[in-house]
Amino acid sequence: MDSYQEMVRPWFKPKKSLKWVGKSVNVLKMSTAILTFLLIWEAAPRLNLVNPVFLPPFSFVLIGAWELIINGQMFAHVSASLSRSISGFFIAITLAIPIGLVIGWSKRLSLWINPLLELFRNTAALAVLPVFILLLGIGETSKVAVVSYACFFPILISTVSAVRHVDPLLIKAGQSLALSRLRLFQKVILPAAIPSIFVGLRLAAAASILVLVAAEMIGAKAGLGYLIISSQHSFQIPYMYAGILTISILGLVVNGVLVQIEQRLLHWK
Repeated sequence: MDSYQEMVRPWFKPKKSLKWVGKSVNVLKMSTAILTFLLIWEAAPRLNLVNPVFLPPFSFVLIGAWELIINGQMFAHVSASLSRSISGFFIAITLAIPIGLVIGWSKRLSLWINPLLELFRNTAALAVLPVFILLLGIGETSKVAVVSYACFFPILISTVSAVRHVDPLLIKAGQSLALSRLRLFQKVILPAAIPSIFVGLRLAAAASILVLVAAEMIGAKAGLGYLIISSQHSFQIPYMYAGILTISILGLVVNGVLVQIEQRLLHWK
């Protein structure tokens, strides 16, 4: 008996097994609503509850998506959209986080610049798209610029709020250790603000895709937005829905990547 237990013990770990089972059950529960939605989507056009011309069965959409993958169009459109979204997103990060840290740390600067920020923050990114097109042309630069504009303010606001709402007890603890103002910012303020900053990053990542798709419907020759609008005009409805589903999947993937990065960076939480 002892030898059997010693042989089994290295690979049999009840706690890890139960944890894996629990995760599988949670995934199954979360997938139920999506599967139900897809089944209704498949059945409704076939039962003529909706017009199948305007809402084809889900299986037809999958066939259309497969055709786009086989002929290479899907890869071309996805890569074009991702390159624009990622470029605009990282430009926004490099600008918004440093500015947000400075504004959140300096009350005088915050009082001076906050009205201007509120003015621009409440101006929709698509409303200023014509301005970017006039100034930067109808090419790639204007699309990257509008994505940067849309991503900038969620990151900026979350960064400012994160710095301002750091636990006062942490600040007092740092001050009691005679930390200088710079060291207090580096050792206390910045680490405590990172979780809230990631909330802004996730919001900005979603905005980067949504705003770009709308921008690509105007004067673009590639991208998921162009795929959707051109499919609608040519009445290739399955292709249109395939593009919409691809956007949803991309959004989920990007959010999942950011969540994993956050968990690795903030394992101490």
